[in-house]
Order: sequence, then C-alpha cells, then structure tokens
Amino acid sequence: MRFVVKVLVNAFALWLVTLLLSPHVWMESFAPGEVLQQVLTYVLVAFIFGIVNSIVGTAIRIVAFPIYILTLGLISFIVNGILLLLSAWLTNLLGFGLHIEGFWWGVLAAFLLGAISWLISLVLRPIIKDKPRDR
Repeated sequence: MRFVVKVLVNAFALWLVTLLLSPHVWMESFAPGEVLQQVLTYVLVAFIFGIVNSIVGTAIRIVAFPIYILTLGLISFIVNGILLLLSAWLTNLLGFGLHIEGFWWGVLAAFLLGAISWLISLVLRPIIKDKPRDR
C-alpha cells in the first residue's frame, strides 16, 4: 500500500516537475492526446523510477558510502540525477516516457522531484500513517 502511494505521489511530483522545467524536461505519452493515457504514462514512469531507485539506487548508495561521507551527502544530488536519467533512458527504450535534455537538467529535475515528493508526503503523512497490526 505504501509503495502505491509513493508511486502516485511521485507521479504527481513528476507532472509538476515537467510543468516547471517545460522546455528541457518533458513527457511523451504512449498515446498522445488523451488525458487518461498521459496520467497512466506519469504513473508508469514513476513506477519505473521507483524500481530503479530501489534496486540500482540502493546498490550505488552502498558502494559509494565513503564518497557520501567525504562530500557530506552532496553527492546524493548527482546520484539522484543519474537515477532519473537512467529511468528516462529505460522509458525511452519502451517508446514513450520522460525526456531530459542534459545531465544538469536531470540533476535539477531530480532535486525538484525529491523536494516536491517530500512536501506532498509531509502533507499526506497523517492520512497514510501505518495502522498497528494485530499480532
């Protein structure tokens, strides 16, 4: 349930990022013109980004742990940009998805995506709090 909510939050944040960085970061729907197809494209790209971030991102964070310490965590902006660019590349292989003009636009888009997702999650936190499970 939490993963689905995170994907939906990231899809909405991705939509806002494409609006803010419009000429440099844009989304190509798998069926242009229809609102439902565009929404499903954002959700699918957010899902792919979530999978890439959980698998590849975790591996990078484990391997690059000393670099994180040396840079006081600032390397995370670069890593998140690379992960977003990787997600854009994967979706482009499928014939639709996220398009990013360059590396620094990817880093900026990843920063904005993280900030917007954090703000939305902060607002939604009381609503999606984990309920205690019966044991």
